[in-house]
Amino acid sequence: MSDPNAAVPGDPNTPPPAQPQSPYTPPPAGAQQPPQYQQPPQYQQPPQYAPGAAAPLSPDADRQAAMWANIGGIVGFLPSLLIWLILKDRGPRTNVEAKEALNWQITFTIVYIALVIVVNIVNGVLWAAGLGPVTILIGLLPFALWVLNVIWSIMGGVRVNAGGSYRYPINFRFIK
Repeated sequence: MSDPNAAVPGDPNTPPPAQPQSPYTPPPAGAQQPPQYQQPPQYQQPPQYAPGAAAPLSPDADRQAAMWANIGGIVGFLPSLLIWLILKDRGPRTNVEAKEALNWQITFTIVYIALVIVVNIVNGVLWAAGLGPVTILIGLLPFALWVLNVIWSIMGGVRVNAGGSYRYPINFRFIK
């Protein structure tokens, strides 16, 4: 059976079908309108920060950086150089001790390279003269210099870590 109240398609007396209701209801007249949505820009540039000085090191961090500048000399001049360049303005102890360690590492590197060259020349001459066993002793000189570097670097690190200051016994002060 059909519903007698059902709408007949095409009948002019039939009301139009109901539209689905939207959850949005417009505000009453005279009410304040909400702000319109705007598309964000495609790319926003990050804020520019003014360069400034980094925070100073605490006394413990200053002491520790100065210690590592000395002990880093075991592997070469690069640790002392990096610590001095990066932290020299942030801690007074680091500035002084890293500069001292860097000066020693530069001195050591120059002397070590010169010693290796001289030892190789002398060993070549002695080997040609038939004095092979003497070349072994002379060949140990660069190793002895490296051991001296290790000892002095550790002594410097220990003394600075204890709160003192360390001056290398043989040091040309290239960086003032």
